[in-house]
Amino acid sequence: MRTSTRAASMRPFYAMEYGMRAAELRAEGHDVIRLNIGEPDFGAPPQFLAAARDLCNGRPLPYTGALGLRSVREAIAGFYSEHFRCEVPARRVVVTSGASAALLLACAALVDPGDEVLIADPSYPCNRQFAESFGATVRLIETTAAERFQLTADSVAAAWTESTRGVMVATPSNPTGTTVPADELAAICDVARSRDGWRIVDEIYLGLADSDGTHPTLPPRSVLASDPDAIVINSFSKYFGLTGWRLGWAIVPDELVDVIERLAQNYYICPATPSQLASLACFTPEALAEAESRRTEFRERRALALDALAAIGMDVPVVPDGAFYVYIDVSSTGMTASQFCDRALNEAHVALTPGKDFGDAGAEQFVRLSYSVGKSELAEGISRLSRFTR
Repeated sequence: MRTSTRAASMRPFYAMEYGMRAAELRAEGHDVIRLNIGEPDFGAPPQFLAAARDLCNGRPLPYTGALGLRSVREAIAGFYSEHFRCEVPARRVVVTSGASAALLLACAALVDPGDEVLIADPSYPCNRQFAESFGATVRLIETTAAERFQLTADSVAAAWTESTRGVMVATPSNPTGTTVPADELAAICDVARSRDGWRIVDEIYLGLADSDGTHPTLPPRSVLASDPDAIVINSFSKYFGLTGWRLGWAIVPDELVDVIERLAQNYYICPATPSQLASLACFTPEALAEAESRRTEFRERRALALDALAAIGMDVPVVPDGAFYVYIDVSSTGMTASQFCDRALNEAHVALTPGKDFGDAGAEQFVRLSYSVGKSELAEGISRLSRFTR
């Protein structure tokens, strides 16, 4: 059967590939520690699970509107007001089947064949795959440790051409766990806006980020506080731990709401009704307190991981301050990142993700470690890496 050129050009998602290989080793009876995947080990909050169980009583669970339940859209708008300190009208909130569907809709609405899209290198691989699927030419902008592996206003301005139509920014970032400072993010958006370009900002990990000093405990403000017309992508997966329930959202300018609604109607009809109904429990005081305690736990795990990696001589050029990832330079081992990950999995039974998953810059120099597992498992995984590297 002949497949599309789009399918043929799609690169593997290596984090998932190593996950499958880890699962095979586990099936053979090996004790494998999975530090390759960004999936919180806590699972969904108890309040969400209780609400989900209540839905399983035979009641009808029909399609909702393509933009999602009004009650969920209002709850997300309220969450942005209280948690990220910016006012968002509920009419601009689009509930989606995970953040992936939000990215799909945004790219479908904004990208035409031949458009150039600017993305940081390294960055989350699926972002560029979505853009390329709609015919975009993705231009990866190499970033460095000095820039915390993030785009800057200067780098975006220097890369912008007559063909450029927009820029995609992730803050905090996967794979590096770093955030873009608020003033720099505003400047990046200003550069794009001055050239009539769109801005997609992935805030999936924003709820887990360290305070930026504007509030003693809360994470940084959303980009919408400085650029109300940015397209924001977010999800219930990371902060609330609802990975398998596949529920996310986008916040879009008024002019895009009707466009996004038509696309959602045709692409997948609506987000899952049970996930939407149960998600309302995530915004209760009890569930939010649970999520915040997990945020604290992630900071403790980060400290453990950084201390343990330093103790075994592994180089972390940039300390993460947001997403639960550490980007490790393995060049001192004499192995490429792919060799390091292959041997770590096969010999030490520790699954990691090589840098080639995230772009071209440093592809064989860096390895991503996820500290989304429990402390004892994390400590054991790094202890195995210590023995392996010796």
